[in-house]
Amino acid sequence: MPWALNRIIEPSMLVLRIQIPEFAGMKVGDRVLDICCGTGALALHYARMGIIAAGIDLDPRVIQVADIKRRKQGLRNVSFLTATASDLPIKDNLFDYASISMSLHEKERDDRDRIVTEMKRVVKKEGALVFIDYKIPLPRVPISSAIKAIEFIAGRNHWKCFNDYVKQGGLGELQKRNYLHQDKYFTLGPFYILKTLNSQQCSLPIQQPITQ
Repeated sequence: MPWALNRIIEPSMLVLRIQIPEFAGMKVGDRVLDICCGTGALALHYARMGIIAAGIDLDPRVIQVADIKRRKQGLRNVSFLTATASDLPIKDNLFDYASISMSLHEKERDDRDRIVTEMKRVVKKEGALVFIDYKIPLPRVPISSAIKAIEFIAGRNHWKCFNDYVKQGGLGELQKRNYLHQDKYFTLGPFYILKTLNSQQCSLPIQQPITQ
């Protein structure tokens, strides 16, 4: 699995990854947590931009790979930790941003909500959450068929979670369920990138779409 992430999945996300900090409004010195960080590509990109970054993942193997990358690149403003996204061992209001990339569709519905709750908890009230995942419904283009094939091959539970993510309506519905205040979004092929403003109060999310 770490090999697949490092050699196949993360390179395919390069074009998208380099747009995230500017899109989100991140700046030098900001503290950013990347959840389900895999082998660390996005967190390392943050660090190279002068952001103070941290990455967490449940799989110690990918965290080991991420830490090797960190050492090879000589980056001291990024750290990696093995942890569960739905129960973060992090104190409240520590980060300016939290991001999660291509992982929510792998989780059970209740876990998706718990992860969002944890993201809101560890980010400052004036901070923001950034989500990157599949655009739902998937566009009717050849790559969507490839995506479905990859999700099916990943295993029965993975396929079940992916189908439930599609049935639920993707990030748009997750935003509504968790009272997230949409700031802006953009799409890139089959990917949907959403920035929401953090609020720990239960108020209705912004309803009107915000264009790029």
